[in-house]
Amino acid sequence: MKSPARKHYEQVTAAKAAGAATPGQQQQGEQYELHAAALYEATRTLKGIKSIQAKIEKKRELLPDFLPYIDGVLAEGNGAKDDVLMTMMVWCIDVSDFEKALEIGAYAVKHNIDTPDRYARDTVSILAEEIAEGVKSALAKEDPDADALANVMARTDAIVEGADMHDEIRAKLHKYHGYALRAAEDPEGALAQLKAALALDERIGVKQDIQKLESLIKKQGGQATA
Repeated sequence: MKSPARKHYEQVTAAKAAGAATPGQQQQGEQYELHAAALYEATRTLKGIKSIQAKIEKKRELLPDFLPYIDGVLAEGNGAKDDVLMTMMVWCIDVSDFEKALEIGAYAVKHNIDTPDRYARDTVSILAEEIAEGVKSALAKEDPDADALANVMARTDAIVEGADMHDEIRAKLHKYHGYALRAAEDPEGALAQLKAALALDERIGVKQDIQKLESLIKKQGGQATA
């Protein structure tokens, strides 16, 4: 467990180095090197864990050690290449810390920062698809906070708006935005999102949900005028 003084030092020094870095070039500095080494060791540990759920729990355990560095970069960074930061974006999604993932994602998209090669997808595609999958899982849990999840999807959509990505990925983003709005009792908003998903991908699997929402909205309209 790091002391508050150590966390503060890491955040301040990371911020200073990130602010002095050249946009688009490799991030340098003491904190980057230390956290890159820590990430290497963490990755070795994760490779030795077979269970997906156990991997997620290990990431949840390790993630706080990287947060002062992340906060420092986000506070003062100007877009240097940073595999530590981008890996932490994915980790945050994995542990359902969507708030921090979106903070990193917004910074990365603004500065056009790529994800590490091992992810084999660009930043906007990973952010859109993995957030959608994370919200899908969250909606399947008992008593999800649907309003919060709908907000997560709206923010994700805003961050990646206008970015080039495969239609299937953007369709998935619309699909789970729609499902979150449906759970939040916004059928009109949900219908619009599901129709947008279907327009992008005929096989996205929302046709019956669209029909049900249209019937519900029609029924509610009839009750309102009765």
